[in-house]
Amino acid sequence: MSSQPTPSPVVSFPRSPIPPNPLGDDKYIRTAAALVIGQLSDRDEILNGKTHDTNSHNFAKYCFELGIELKRIEVIPDEEDEIVEASRRLVENYDLVITTGGIGPTHDDITYASLAKSFSLPLVHHAETLHRMAAWSKNRRDIAEQSAEQKTARERMALFPSGREAEVIFTAEDLWVPVVRLKGKLCVFPGIPSLFQKMLHGLTPYLPLPPSNLRPFRQQIHTLLPESSIAPFLTSLQARVKQDGIRIGSYPQLSKGVTVSIIGSVPAKVKELANEVATELSGTVLVDMMGNSDEEAKPNL
Repeated sequence: MSSQPTPSPVVSFPRSPIPPNPLGDDKYIRTAAALVIGQLSDRDEILNGKTHDTNSHNFAKYCFELGIELKRIEVIPDEEDEIVEASRRLVENYDLVITTGGIGPTHDDITYASLAKSFSLPLVHHAETLHRMAAWSKNRRDIAEQSAEQKTARERMALFPSGREAEVIFTAEDLWVPVVRLKGKLCVFPGIPSLFQKMLHGLTPYLPLPPSNLRPFRQQIHTLLPESSIAPFLTSLQARVKQDGIRIGSYPQLSKGVTVSIIGSVPAKVKELANEVATELSGTVLVDMMGNSDEEAKPNL
């Protein structure tokens, strides 16, 4: 007999309704921070280099595309005092805070408990999450045959901070795992990259986002000139356009020239400056196959 677990059934759950703006009417998210939580003792996967963190990178791209300024990324161990201090401070200073990692059935997954302490909230098993968890795994023999102790450990994944300042948001029809939002700002995500990305993008309708006309546009130009040669021109250009909220950066590649990045909220102005930079620096404007600004475009070297 095969020891492989029976695949979970295909299930479909309703998504949570869109709640009122948690920041208040006419307010929207301007700034964000990410809190990446590792594991205890010698399993600080992020901090000891065992695990390559991609979630903060994907969150940075997500924020940029939506016009949110990501101000801070912090990596901390899965320790209560660290989580309490960092979560309180970040919620106080930023409009959107995410945590990633530290939630699960094991003894060292303490994120929910620590966040409950952070904001003086009780920990309560969430009935709807338990229901969805059971429906998702009802045909799995390995789950059905779990001991009482193992079942208790599994149900820890539905033990959330509760109260008026805690929301449980189901962002996808094919997931039982919700996003827990505290204080209208802090959103708790798992650390598994594929799950993190799916839940993050599923959360978008539940966020008070900046108006589309405030979202940034980025254009890149590649030049073979050394960075020292282009520095005076870029310094002068940044001073000229700073009042328009346009940011200019340069990113050298060893023996491969420099990529210049121009970011602004008015695409026509950014494109105009990109052409100016390309002409001045004997460079090439980088675009993707659809002709849009491509933040990860690479020169053909």
